[in-house]
Amino acid sequence: MATKLEALQQSLQTALGDKAVSLTEALGELTLVVKVADWPAIARTLCDHESLQLKSCIDLCGLDYSTYKDGGWDGARFAVVYHLLSLVHNVRLRVRIFCGDDELPVMPSMIDVWPGLNWFEREAFDLYGIVFTGHPDLRRILTDYGFVGHPFRKDFPLSGHVEMRYDPTQGRVIYQPVTIEPREITPRIIREENYGG
Repeated sequence: MATKLEALQQSLQTALGDKAVSLTEALGELTLVVKVADWPAIARTLCDHESLQLKSCIDLCGLDYSTYKDGGWDGARFAVVYHLLSLVHNVRLRVRIFCGDDELPVMPSMIDVWPGLNWFEREAFDLYGIVFTGHPDLRRILTDYGFVGHPFRKDFPLSGHVEMRYDPTQGRVIYQPVTIEPREITPRIIREENYGG
């Protein structure tokens, strides 16, 4: 008798055919990689196909692979990962889609398939700069409107670009260049010969 994971894998291969770039199993979960151009049709299939019914998207996150494997990564820089759940079949699926352009990462919005993705897509836009085309209200959700850049990108400076403070003489909040001197704190390690023994 096939396990739930094997049954899900078989159902995915049947429903998607050759549209799956890869389908791998790791840590007790399947990861499906698809092309961004195929993603809208595949998303609808994952949600509506009788043997899949992945009707809940429980998470969406952006990824920046620019320093992955110590810079040895040769694929696209940005990806979006969806974590899908089928309550009917009691299975989970991870779907990874790489954005085609590293300079302007673009992904189609999936709000029409999974309406709960609204804030998740806004968060990925705010933190990684991934633009979700077709999103009804794509604006920052965690940083303020004057924030410059996207703080989860690997090339974003640790201290940021500008700082915000209240100026009592002007009676308003002002933005100014960062005045904090960047420094790296290295933890002090104490090694004892008989520690724990």
